[in-house]
Amino acid sequence: MQSINHTDRASDHQPPPSAAQPRWLALERRLLEAFDELWDSFVDPTDAVYDVDGLPWRRLGSLPGQAAAGLPFSDEQQLAQIRDQCRALAVWNEFAINGHENRISYIVGSGHAYRAVAKSGRAAEPLAQQVQAVLDEFVRLNHWHKRQQEIVRRKDRDGECFLRLFPAADGTLRLRFVEPDQVATPPDRGTDPSIRFGVQTELDDVETVVGYWIDGRLVAAAEIQHRKANVDANVRRGLPLFYPVRKNLRRAEKLLRNMSVVAEIQSAVAVIRKHQAATSAGLEQFVAAQADFSHTSQASGRTSHFKRYAPGTILDAVAGTEYEFPAAGIDAARYVAVLQAELRAIASRLVMPEFMLTSDASNANYASTMVAEGPAVKMFDRLQHEMLEDDLELMRRVVAHAAAAGRLPAEALTAVDILGIPPPLAVRDRLKEAQADQILVRNGAMSVQTMALRNGLDPEREQVLIRQQGSEDLVSSPSGRGPG
Repeated sequence: MQSINHTDRASDHQPPPSAAQPRWLALERRLLEAFDELWDSFVDPTDAVYDVDGLPWRRLGSLPGQAAAGLPFSDEQQLAQIRDQCRALAVWNEFAINGHENRISYIVGSGHAYRAVAKSGRAAEPLAQQVQAVLDEFVRLNHWHKRQQEIVRRKDRDGECFLRLFPAADGTLRLRFVEPDQVATPPDRGTDPSIRFGVQTELDDVETVVGYWIDGRLVAAAEIQHRKANVDANVRRGLPLFYPVRKNLRRAEKLLRNMSVVAEIQSAVAVIRKHQAATSAGLEQFVAAQADFSHTSQASGRTSHFKRYAPGTILDAVAGTEYEFPAAGIDAARYVAVLQAELRAIASRLVMPEFMLTSDASNANYASTMVAEGPAVKMFDRLQHEMLEDDLELMRRVVAHAAAAGRLPAEALTAVDILGIPPPLAVRDRLKEAQADQILVRNGAMSVQTMALRNGLDPEREQVLIRQQGSEDLVSSPSGRGPG
């Protein structure tokens, strides 16, 4: 009743209600006006937790078993949406494609080399040769150089790459890719706290993986190698490379498209004639008289007039007629500056020089950007060694399976070490590199085999060729003692 009395006091300032309008009706009208004003100023409190793409922000620490990493996804559906967006960019966006291909070229390059080295001197050298034969067969059977390129593409595009190992009874090992959307938590396991995003871990240690749920079936972790990117170690799934700059890539693509369309339209119109004092009928007669060819459409009945202007044509205009050339007003430079700003933002995400993303080398010097101290070289060097670490872990699994199948002795893993050598990144001075390698070899800090691998040579093949060349020289010498 207090609110009614308050309303009565407020109504003292209003005109008295008429006999046809009861007091309760006036009260209802004023309440509706107040509610309308309140509704107009209402702000949905959930608007603050959604970004422009409609995906909700993740609350820090809301995922069980994970630290507060500020992830943009909190469930498998949101992760699939993010992955689909970045996959579309990898297919349709020319700048994203260029970024992917350049990262493959610099991280994988001509391919990584793997060498088996004996740990305990000459006694284990025959065993190292056996291990090397197993590694060479694995590289050949799985087309490893091509598979390396696809690993980098998948890891950048999807944020992760799943490799499934298929061991054979003869000691060989074959690899196949598993699509990320195949790894998912089964509906009947959704309440299990040890399973999230299709990855089952120890309940109290999220970094110890027990297995992966692939197409509804649990596959042991020993059969899967999961390479993830752009997330912390305690996050179970990876984040695509271009997710932070996906909007920049879309804007750059649309801006380039709009620039091209506008320029195409403007350049398609050769001349605009402006008749200051002409009627519609007079203008039609003028156009028909100036035409070299006229064509009437049978479907619409409209007549089109065509005029050919040869190169070097001089136009003579009567009084009141002006000629305007739209192509002369095209100013693409101001739009190009905006486009370059967007591309620089994308290149900064990749820690790459701008020309690696745009293929425009007009304002960049390759020799100055790919020096050993340059940010791009440091980034690619780090990515190469990260990939080598995963590759060597996989190669150790290959050797372990060959030993389990009886193809290699049981001590193969303990007596032999596996080395990985990536292709060089920085601008090379071959003479200085060769001199530095020679000093290291002479002082016993590096082997001749490693020096050969650093220069993209196969040591064993080169030794065979050297022996063959020596035999040919002996045969070609008349005295049988070699040339001279």
